[in-house]
Amino acid sequence: MDDLFGAGRDSGAAIEDDGDADQAGDGRRVSPRSPLAVRMRPRTLDDVVGQQHLLGQGSPLRQLAAGTDATGPAGPSSLILWGPPGTGKTTLAHVIAKGPGRKFVELSAITAGVKDVRRVMDEALTARDLFKTTTVLFLDEIHRFNKAQQDALLPGVENRWVVLVAATTENPSFSVVSPLLSRSLLLTLKPLTDADVEGLLRRAATDPRGLGGQVELDGEALAHLVRLSGGDARRALTALEAAAGVAFGDADDAGDAPVKIELKHTERALDVASVRYDRAGDQHYDVASAFIKSIRGSDVDAALHYLARMLEAGEDPRFVARRIVISAAEDVGMADPTALQTAVAAAQAVQLIGMPEGRIILAEAVVHLATAPKSNAAYLGINQAIADVRAGLGNGIPAHLRDAHYPGSKQLGHGKGYKYAHDFEDHQVEQQHLPDALAGRRYYQPGSLGYEQ
Repeated sequence: MDDLFGAGRDSGAAIEDDGDADQAGDGRRVSPRSPLAVRMRPRTLDDVVGQQHLLGQGSPLRQLAAGTDATGPAGPSSLILWGPPGTGKTTLAHVIAKGPGRKFVELSAITAGVKDVRRVMDEALTARDLFKTTTVLFLDEIHRFNKAQQDALLPGVENRWVVLVAATTENPSFSVVSPLLSRSLLLTLKPLTDADVEGLLRRAATDPRGLGGQVELDGEALAHLVRLSGGDARRALTALEAAAGVAFGDADDAGDAPVKIELKHTERALDVASVRYDRAGDQHYDVASAFIKSIRGSDVDAALHYLARMLEAGEDPRFVARRIVISAAEDVGMADPTALQTAVAAAQAVQLIGMPEGRIILAEAVVHLATAPKSNAAYLGINQAIADVRAGLGNGIPAHLRDAHYPGSKQLGHGKGYKYAHDFEDHQVEQQHLPDALAGRRYYQPGSLGYEQ
């Protein structure tokens, strides 16, 4: 294993090692024993996987990494990076720190306090004035800093003693103080796509800094790793490293031939069985269909099973949430009008919270729908109404319902004989509302369950 993870290393490559150094960027080299995710950390913005919406030519990130401030002398030169874990927040900070005349310092909001922040600011001011060096301060999980701790950052950011690169997985609008937000550029990072993660894993398998071509990834094993990554590059590389360890433990001594990483190796390494599920193929539609039909059939246990299968296979939770909203209107309907409220609230909450906690929200909505009384009366009603409209039935509008407010309308008979419902008992009155050709047609036929009784 030492040979595997050390083979082919460029021993002269000086990149920071979070695991071996107290502060990344202090001059230590990455050890061959460092985690694969550390060894594969990009050295330039061109090596960064994903986030292309932030990496265009002339973008603030590129200018900051090159040692220039794209925002001008009056604008912010510090960054707040907001995004899910494993999307490249730490990587971008390291790349920015490699610009000319830069020094990298890393603090974690979990362990650092005001004294640590002030010490970094004092050292940064000295480095700027004596050595013409700019300090890049990477502050991980800034949302864990309280207001006083965040306020301690303001002098250094405002006077540009440091270039602050703060990372957070929570919405900065709620977790970062306004003065710091106004002095920083907020950039939102997106989860990596399956294609991004697949490319990253293939590169790690062949790159001298990674596994150096000593492994070969089987197609099913690669797909399993991609699914389980959830768009998290660090998780994907850690899983690949674990699977490689299992594969080498099983391999016979075959000389210089690459060791094949198969599905069984990824399953054993991660202790997670592969779920047969193709998000673009038949399994996607089959499982989703079984999910909806289980809700419709009021089988709450089956519905939760198919929900779990989709989530464990890496299905987009927003897709699941959309199907739940549709089911609430189509299958539960007016038998329990609160089901749609629950479904819409769940869809919004999943977008706000994300995974893995989003599974709890989706499960609550599924239980509500599966155990609710069912009615498709509204669904059938709108379908029949649309069918009549498409057949050309009922094109007219009764004269007493037509607009009678514009000049000349009364002479046309508009509004004549209209009965204002609020003038009658119970605010109801019998009168024709449908066009003459459809008079007496009933589209909504309420069922006998729940509110429709």
